[in-house]
Parts: sequence; structure tokens; C-alpha cells
Amino acid sequence: MTKNVMRLYLINPNNPLVNLANVRDSRWNRYRVWKPLGLLVLAGMTPRQWEITVIDENLHTPDYSTMPRPDLVGITAFTSQASRAYDLAGEFRSRGVSVVMGGIHATMCSEEALRHVDSVVTGEAESIWPDVLDDARKGRLKRTYSGEHIDLARVPPARHDLLAEGYAFGSVQTTRGCPLNCSFCSVSAFNGTRYRHRPIANVIEEFRSIREKWVLVVDDNLIGTNASHIARAKELFRAMIAADLGKSWIGQVTINMADDEELLDLAVRAGCRGVFIGFESPSDEGLAEVGKKFNLLKGRNFRSSVRQIQRHNILVVGSFIMGLDADEPGIGRRIAEAADNYGVDIMNTLFLTPLPGTRLWDQMKSQGRIAADKFPDDWRYYTLGFPTAHYKNFSWSDLVEEMKCCDRIFYSLWGILRRVAGSFLRKRRPVLSLVGNLSYRKNAQLAERSYAELDMRRGKLWRDESSAGTPPREASESKPPVGVVLTMSTKTDPV
Repeated sequence: MTKNVMRLYLINPNNPLVNLANVRDSRWNRYRVWKPLGLLVLAGMTPRQWEITVIDENLHTPDYSTMPRPDLVGITAFTSQASRAYDLAGEFRSRGVSVVMGGIHATMCSEEALRHVDSVVTGEAESIWPDVLDDARKGRLKRTYSGEHIDLARVPPARHDLLAEGYAFGSVQTTRGCPLNCSFCSVSAFNGTRYRHRPIANVIEEFRSIREKWVLVVDDNLIGTNASHIARAKELFRAMIAADLGKSWIGQVTINMADDEELLDLAVRAGCRGVFIGFESPSDEGLAEVGKKFNLLKGRNFRSSVRQIQRHNILVVGSFIMGLDADEPGIGRRIAEAADNYGVDIMNTLFLTPLPGTRLWDQMKSQGRIAADKFPDDWRYYTLGFPTAHYKNFSWSDLVEEMKCCDRIFYSLWGILRRVAGSFLRKRRPVLSLVGNLSYRKNAQLAERSYAELDMRRGKLWRDESSAGTPPREASESKPPVGVVLTMSTKTDPV
């Protein structure tokens, strides 16, 4: 390394509670992790004077003490990664290395983050990253940097070459922002409600640089919600078809994808093999509670819409949330039956989780219903895979039993066989359906083990068995975290 070159580590922390670390330990883990795309984007706009190492602890957690000492460490984190991020920061700072932290959690809980790192980048880091690096070179890092919503034409291709192996899926982003503004999600708080898109030529260029044949399009809503959004999606798909990329991809969309035959035809010709759709709740009351007005449109037949998408040889993953105030005992079975009735190929059910930065957080905090509140340690439970609140109609253990019931019904061996056989008979991605179902079944089994371990460790700290939904005295008197805002979104967190 020459005298003027500085060493930069960009780190995506793990969370051991979600059983994803060290994908080499399980072949299934490769299908449940995605690249830390935000770090790869920042690497793409980092000057040559920096030697860059990107570390994803979901692949492997190295022994940092044996690695060359960096000049600067950048860490990104979802809320569920925050406690690990702070541990990492402490480790490097003890060696005299400056640490800058960004991403969704640092943005929304910046005062908390500043107690553990040297500098915090809030918002979209691409708009401010060159200044951060210049200040670091000159030894004058500021405590905070405020990123702005950037023109996506200025976002360079991600450095996919820096994490070239270990993933089943590559990753790419084509849009940012979401106009839906659901109560449980803070995408709009971080990326805004305006639907922004990258130039299509830039997207095609980046697709070509991805070595994996399968790609996850990480946009929160790839097709958007109105006519102009959908017209742009069609233009993108036409360009992908013309480029003959040879990629198969999966993206997140809303149910309105089923309403446009041309859109579906273009998507599948462009390589679409599966879509992730948030159904959220099997009841109108639940949809109204989370603010998913888009799914409340009159006359919408979910089964018919799912079938329409599947007729184009596209698999449908349906996502649901459990623990809403509108939910009552038996919700686990009801969700499983709704998913089966809609005909989705794969079901993904999550616990209602009050993430900072959401209306849900504000509501539950004001009501004293944040149960896992020993921060920063308890952030590790905010994976959406653990109950973290006091729920209106369920105790902690009751809701866990509902989740177990839901997964056992939908992911029974008979249920998997029936869905995969249906995919085979209709020539609709039977191998992908089998891999997805078995992966989710395995994940549900690992989750049950985690519930048991957590129950033994924490006892009744998060629960009030005698009165479901009523917060215990300790919870209602505990202090809220400093900086009360965050999101579950963005898989593209910049540092």
C-alpha cells in the first residue's frame, strides 16, 4: 500500500438470533440472505485513494484482530443489527480506529448511535459520502452528516466484484420511495413518498455486472401504484428484454400487478420468476389498522389476482403480519387458511413489530406497549421474527403459539407436496417452489427453537400471562430509547 492510500472497511453486522450467520453452516441460509447493496454502492463512489474491504457477517464473521488495521470503518445497520454494530464500533475504536455509522437505524436513532461511534450519517449517504471520506483523510470527521434524497442518476453501479461469492442471489435497486406510508413501515420516512427511479441504462449496466444468475430487485415496490409508475416499469422491462441479460429475478410489488396483462407479459419476458406481495391481514379491519388502503379496493378478489399473476409462470410469495389489535385468538390458523385460499406459493408471516420511525412505534410507545425496551441490547429482537410489544389480545406465549400453528399448517409436508405438485402440473417453477417451501419450513423450525431459548432466558419480562395486552409495571415505567424513529425497510441501507 502506497503512502497516500488509506484502508477502508465497510461492514454489514450479523444478528445471530435470525440464524443467518455463516451461510457455510447451512445450504438453506444461502437462499435467505442478500448482499449489503448499500455498502457496495458506496464502494462504487469511493475514490481510488482508498483500499476497500467489504465484510458481510452473514457470510462469515472474521477475526478482526488478525486483519490489517483500517484507517476508517463504516458500518450499516437495520434496527435488529444495531447492538452488534455498537459492539463492532467499540472493538475498532479501542484500537484507535474512527468509526462512522449510517443506514436506517443510525438515521432514526442518531443520538443513541452517537454514544457508540465517532460519526453518524443520516439519510441517503450517497449525497454526502465524498465529504465523509475527505474529512476522514484530513482527520476532521464531523459528528454528524445529513444526507438528502439524491437524484438516482447520480448513484453509481454497485461494486458487486467486492462480494463475488457466497450468495444465491445478486441484488439491484431501480427505484426508491413509497407512497403507501403503511403504519408499520418507515420507508417513506427514510426514502420519501415520491417514487424516484434510476435511469434505465444505468440499471441495465449494473445487471450485466452481477455474476449471479438469480437477482433480487430490492425496490420496495418495483411497479409503483399509478399509471406513470407502471409505464416506467414497462419501459424498464422492455429494455431488459432487448438487452437479453440472461437473468432470472424476484421483486416486491403490489397486488395491482395482476391488473395489467401487458405488464405481466413484459415482466416474465424480462426474467421475472417470482414476486413478493404484502397482503398484511386476512381481514378488512386489519388492513384498515395498518393503513394498507391499497388492498381495500372494492371488488378485489385476491385469489383471482394471484392466479392471474401465476398464469404467467410467476411464483407469488404472500406476506402477512400477526399481532394486530384487530387479530383475535385463532389468527394463526386464519392466516394460514387465507394464504392457502389466495393460492400463494410461499407464505411469509411476521410479528407486528413497532420499529422506530413508524406510526406504529409512536402509538405503542405512547400507550406503554413497547415490551422489549432494554436498549440497545434488545434491538437484536427487532427482526420481525420475535414478539417485542404488548399485544391487545395475546400474551407473548399465546402469540408465539399462533405463529407456530400458522407455520405448521401451511408448511406441513402435505401442504408443500400439494403446492409443488400444482406447480409441476402447471409447469410453473416447481424447483423454485420446492426450494422456497423447504427453506421457509426449515426457518420455521429454527424459529421454534429460538422461541424456546428466549422463553427460558427472559422468563416473564416481556409477558403478562394473566392479562394479555396489558403492559406490566416495569414496561410502562421504563425509559424510551433516545431518538425514537426507524424502519424495517431498506435492504439497501448505505453506511
